[in-house]
Amino acid sequence: MDEIVIEGGVPLRGEIAVSGSKNAVLPLMVAGLLTDEKLVLRGTPRLADTRTLAKVLGELGAAVEEFGDGPGEGVSVQATDLVSTRAPYEWVSKMRASFWVLGPLLARAHQAQVSLPGGCAIGTRPVDLYLNGLEAMGADIVVEGGYVNATAKGGLKAARVDFPFVSVGATHVLMMAACLAKGTSVITNAASEPEVVDVGTCLQAMGAKIDGLGTRTLTIDGVARLSGADHTVTRDRIEAGAFALAVAATHGDVTLTGIDENLLGALAPAMRLAGAELSETGTGLHVKGPRGRAIATPVTTEPYPGFATDLQAPFMGLMCCADGVSRIRETIFENRFMHVQELARLGADISLEGDTAIVTGVEKLFGAPVMATDLRASVTLVIAGLMAEGQTRIARVYHLDRGYERIEEKLSAVGAKIWRESQ
Repeated sequence: MDEIVIEGGVPLRGEIAVSGSKNAVLPLMVAGLLTDEKLVLRGTPRLADTRTLAKVLGELGAAVEEFGDGPGEGVSVQATDLVSTRAPYEWVSKMRASFWVLGPLLARAHQAQVSLPGGCAIGTRPVDLYLNGLEAMGADIVVEGGYVNATAKGGLKAARVDFPFVSVGATHVLMMAACLAKGTSVITNAASEPEVVDVGTCLQAMGAKIDGLGTRTLTIDGVARLSGADHTVTRDRIEAGAFALAVAATHGDVTLTGIDENLLGALAPAMRLAGAELSETGTGLHVKGPRGRAIATPVTTEPYPGFATDLQAPFMGLMCCADGVSRIRETIFENRFMHVQELARLGADISLEGDTAIVTGVEKLFGAPVMATDLRASVTLVIAGLMAEGQTRIARVYHLDRGYERIEEKLSAVGAKIWRESQ
């Protein structure tokens, strides 16, 4: 297995191009099942997750092709004929987003058999919201043998769906399903993340009638069919945030190209409180690290526009060497502190009290062998390794490859001493 090796203590300087959004491209690829025409997605990242999903879509009959290289790269999805409506365990267990095919399959083929999902072990993330919403739209659903068996004779029918709490995945699935349902559907307490807006914008280009994108209420008038489209994927705010935090952690000076401050959302003011400097340029966002130690800063994860749960762990990496004590509260997933024990191996002083991590900043971290436990924890260890004195070796980097495109190449280009080794 590969390992990432880092010699820490080098400030990052230069430019980093932010990739297309992983959290947008996955549901966008799934949306390709809604039409028999070609969906072209430009500016997509090359990730282990996109290639896993391509195999899932291929099992269903979609032709998925990568094209181009660099800024012009992308992926196309064409599901002219659905040869199967079964998404097997061997693929869905590897990545939770594969479960999202349930909505488009029911909407277009009126039946689906989809394995219950896998993915990062960061909490239970039950699928009840998905299933209850589809049942409200007229689907008959039976969960048996680890599979969701669903049928919608005559097609899905419009419904009002009131989510008890915000769920990005459930919003994606029901928004896609409602596009081909008969009548007008209303989804309340919907997710309003930029990635949801991006998917909705693409669906509109395909002929969907969606109102309320970016708000907590979506109104969707079902149409008889959707067409193909040519869509450029939004930039990845989570990758951008991780790079911004890496710059701050190393007292660096880097411009993140292709984005503006709005993309970082609640991270931007938190970073300023911690002592980092952020300013927009003609090409992107300029990030400069604190002049001394970062300042301990509390954050609480919340649904968008609050502080993103996907940036909780990377922010904790910065706080490990901050001056003072920071309290980092996780309210989205109940098991998203698995990186804490690995940060402790580098010398971090962190204790847990329920849903809150109390981080007492130390003067310095020291390199050590560590192990990635999930996708966002893996990049946290990269940030910590860049800060640490000496060498850090990160095992199980397949987690990292799921969501960060050529990260060692991008960081090396701005001065980091980071490379990959095969064991």
